[in-house]
Amino acid sequence: MFFLQGMKAFVFLVVWAAFVWGNPGVSSAQEEEVAAAGKPAYDHNCAVCHGTKGKGDGVAMNLLTVKPADLTQINKRSDGTFPFWRIYRVIDGREETKGHGTSEMPIWGAEFRSQAAGGPMPEAYTRGRILELVYYLQSIQEK
Repeated sequence: MFFLQGMKAFVFLVVWAAFVWGNPGVSSAQEEEVAAAGKPAYDHNCAVCHGTKGKGDGVAMNLLTVKPADLTQINKRSDGTFPFWRIYRVIDGREETKGHGTSEMPIWGAEFRSQAAGGPMPEAYTRGRILELVYYLQSIQEK
């Protein structure tokens, strides 16, 4: 029963994320709410390498051969614009990036699909998990 309720929440998140991304007039309070949903997912899946604040200084950084990226600088590395769908593909595993290869970083799309296996809507669950991470990363960009 809990899994089904979680699936409904992720389906809602997918629909809501598409709405927010497609409507620039959505208030910043609503955007902050969607981004806040990604913080627990980030803390659980990403902070060990990228650090609690996304600076690339997680507790496992010394165990890796490629230093984790400072995720607060994505905008700066992308000419001042957050590359929303490129980051989505990197997290999903469809776009390789240094440090995200199969030997250095888990491909979260595959991990989330595995978690959703046997559930009623595994792709919606997976998209929701990835979108909440992307929105969270967008929210922590330094100016």
